[in-house]
Parts: sequence; structure tokens; C-alpha cells
Amino acid sequence: MSVTKEVVTERLRSVSGPDFSGNIVDLGMLSEIFIADGKVFFSITVPAERADHMEPLRAAAERVVKAIPGVNGAVVTLTAEKKGGGMEAAPPARPTPQPRPTPSSARAPQPAPPSRSPGKRGVPGIGAIVAVASGKGGVGKSTTSVNLALGLAANGLKVGVLDADIYGPSMPKLLGIHGRPESADGKILKPMQNYGLKVMSMGFLVDEETPMIWRGPMVVSALTQMLREVEWGQLDVLVVDMPPGTGDAQLTMAQQVPLAGAVIVSTPQDLALIDARKGLNMFRKVDVPLLGIVENMSYFIAPDTGKRYDIFGHGGARREAERLGVAFLGEVPLEMGIRESSDAGKPVTVSRPEGPEARIYRDIAAKVWQRLEEEKNAGSGGPAIVFE
Repeated sequence: MSVTKEVVTERLRSVSGPDFSGNIVDLGMLSEIFIADGKVFFSITVPAERADHMEPLRAAAERVVKAIPGVNGAVVTLTAEKKGGGMEAAPPARPTPQPRPTPSSARAPQPAPPSRSPGKRGVPGIGAIVAVASGKGGVGKSTTSVNLALGLAANGLKVGVLDADIYGPSMPKLLGIHGRPESADGKILKPMQNYGLKVMSMGFLVDEETPMIWRGPMVVSALTQMLREVEWGQLDVLVVDMPPGTGDAQLTMAQQVPLAGAVIVSTPQDLALIDARKGLNMFRKVDVPLLGIVENMSYFIAPDTGKRYDIFGHGGARREAERLGVAFLGEVPLEMGIRESSDAGKPVTVSRPEGPEARIYRDIAAKVWQRLEEEKNAGSGGPAIVFE
């Protein structure tokens, strides 16, 4: 039996609104309903000042939807809005520093402590959460994310990857992972795994050709489940492959996800750097430490002659990092092997671990870890992720 939005909407009329006045449908509290592979996604907008007390309402809506014949699961989350209609964002604040293990340490990561900012709390077992972002698409952000994660793992850390690019999830292809996540209790998902990484992506939950036509609140709702309802276990670092750009979804994540730091990916040319600056400024405005800039597609070495070509220019990201006082993490060449290994689901860091490109990514990973330690020691280390 196929499930329709009309059926879901009608069933949700049985869920009372706050203080048992009316129902959540007629009160206009529902977002757009999206259905994919029998799974129903929607959010419920509640008063910001009462959001902490609305969990019973959310749970009731989830139970009603899951009871519908043909429904395989439901992603139901709460969304708080300001009177002006914008998403409620917790005020930025520096978190209490937390100890993190060094790569050679055998100690398990300490659970992330609750943030002092209202509405934020840590993710138990995750030592640090790092966002990899870009001001625009097409600069190799996801390839950088996965090789950074693998570089961190190669340096002795326990690492996970959260694919936060809901509209264009890349991790299933980049890591050669197929199938759907399992759940031991019907609520908490087990992350998919390959090459020693724990991974969660919307690409595991919907078919590859299913279009993701979602508004901001639904994106945040899906990310909430992929973060908080996943059995991550003990991780030193969770790498978050952010959506490209600096729109509502990205800004909401940056404001409400207490990050240990952000890595910006750019190509050398001026146009990409203009967009990279927007990403840098976004993180600065919400008090997220900037771990550094990676210049991707930095240069090209002709395989037949060995001659070097600066196709997109060269050194632009390094100069921008120096100008802004941000660490420059490294240059990644435009290299056919990186593209081919990524398309084959065998990233260059694991398919050719002794090659020059793998060494570049491991070096970038080591610098990222060093910057995390510096931020921790400076009393500005990072928190964990939460979405309202």
C-alpha cells in the first residue's frame, strides 16, 4: 500500500496541539510532508519558549504516522521559530574545553559536555566535530572531506563522517558503500562502515535518483536524526561534509551546531575565493574556530611530460589565508588518480596510501588535529552538534 501526504495529514489531525487546543494540522504547525521509500519526513513548528516541553507532542505525532499501513519509518522533529518567521538560533558562545586524546593515546574520547548555550548539548562519545565547508559547489569539498577523514584515521584516530549535504549526498559513492543502515531497536540507526570510518548519509536512506525537494526545516530535521539517532560509539573526530554555499541551512547549522572548528575548501581562482570568504565570515560571525584553508585543484602535472600547469591560477588560497590570519593547511593537485579513485569508491588515501596525494591529505589531517589541540589549549575548543 502506497502512503500519500493526504493520508498522513488526515491521521495527524488526531494529534492535539499545545494545551490540547485544536490539532497540529489545523493550527498550521506542520511543515511540508515528504515521503520516500515508505519513510515520512516532516517537522512541527512550536513556540520557541516552550520547545523544551514539546517532546510528548512530537512523540505522539511520530506514533500516529508509524501506525499507518505502508509506513516504514518516520522522521519527526520540532522546529522553533521566532516571531519574525526565522529559525530560532541559539546565541553563540564558547564551550567549556574538553580533553581530547592524542593520536597515539589508547584512551577513549571523553563524552562531549553539555554546552552552556541554551538549546545545545554535546554528542556523547564524540571528542570533536569538524565542519568541512566551501562557499560554492564544484571545488572538491566532499572529496576533501572523505580524504581528510581517512587521513585522520591513518594518523591513528577513530573517525566518523556525517554527510550533511542532503540535496547531493556523496559519501555512499565516494566510500563505495551500498545498502541501508540497520537498527537494533527500531529507533537508533547503526552507521555504515568502510575503510575504518563510520558513516551516515541521506544517500543510504533514499534511492539515488529520488529528488530531495525540501525546505530548510525539513533539512534540519533529517540532519538531526542522522546525528542524534545514530550509534556513533566512541570517536575522536566526526567530520561533517557541509552543504556548499552560505544559505539558510548552512547558517542554521553553523549557529546551532557547536563545532570544534571549520575547514574551508577553495580553488585558487579569484571567483572561488570570493565565495570562500563568505564561508569564512559566516563561521567567524557565529564564533566557530577556523582551522584553516585547503587549496584544492591547486596545480596540474602533465602525466606525459611532467610539466606543471596552474590551470586555475596558484597560491590564491594561501595568500587569502595569510591576509585573513588563518592557517593554510595545504595544496591538493588536480590529479586524474584522485578523480578516478573517488568515482570507484576507493579514495586515494586508501587506494594508494604511499602515493604523493595520500601523503598530502595525511599532512593536512595532521595540521587539522594540531589546530584542534591549539584551540583546546587556548580555551576555545569546540562543542558538539545540535539542530532546533
